[in-house]
Amino acid sequence: MRISEFSRRVGKSPLTIRRWEREGRFKGGQRSLGGNRQYTEDDIRKALGIEVKEEDRKVVVYCRVSSNGQKEDLKSQVAAMETFCLSAGIVVDDYISEIGGGMNFNRKLFNGLMERIERGELSKLIIAHQDRLVRFGFDFFNSFAKKHGCKVIVVNQESLSPQAEMVKDLMAIIHCFSCRLYGLRHYKKQIKKAILSEPASA
Repeated sequence: MRISEFSRRVGKSPLTIRRWEREGRFKGGQRSLGGNRQYTEDDIRKALGIEVKEEDRKVVVYCRVSSNGQKEDLKSQVAAMETFCLSAGIVVDDYISEIGGGMNFNRKLFNGLMERIERGELSKLIIAHQDRLVRFGFDFFNSFAKKHGCKVIVVNQESLSPQAEMVKDLMAIIHCFSCRLYGLRHYKKQIKKAILSEPASA
């Protein structure tokens, strides 16, 4: 971000930010090819005095299944991740287990995880498969985490052909919308009543 956005986020004027840099009170920002300062979320934390020390950053394992009927699968996933981390000598600070669809980005624990990454609180995020984090857009979230100093470790780096990957994505979409259509069955009577009560067009 440019200095105008950065200064607004930290509640100081651009003149104050430049003065801090001249006085050595704040060191942040990278010079762009045009010679302008570009700031990051890490710079904001530094300016606000809430930078997290490296030794305080956490290692988190995130496990997820799509439905309540998969609770046993969730337990197995957690157990497999515990075994992996133990054999790899990774000390885990927190295990997060969540039930929710991978295409739903409004999952409570998932959003909390993203907020912790944005605050620079995590050094590593460990997941069993890419789709345990998100069904689509993994590259974006991986880049987001990397930008905030968090390394995403995918235990099972399954390699699929482009055709197989497309089939997998299409099946996920079909499953998602099938669940939504099934949910609408509960409103069948209300929908039918609403349609019948609509006045006939002239």
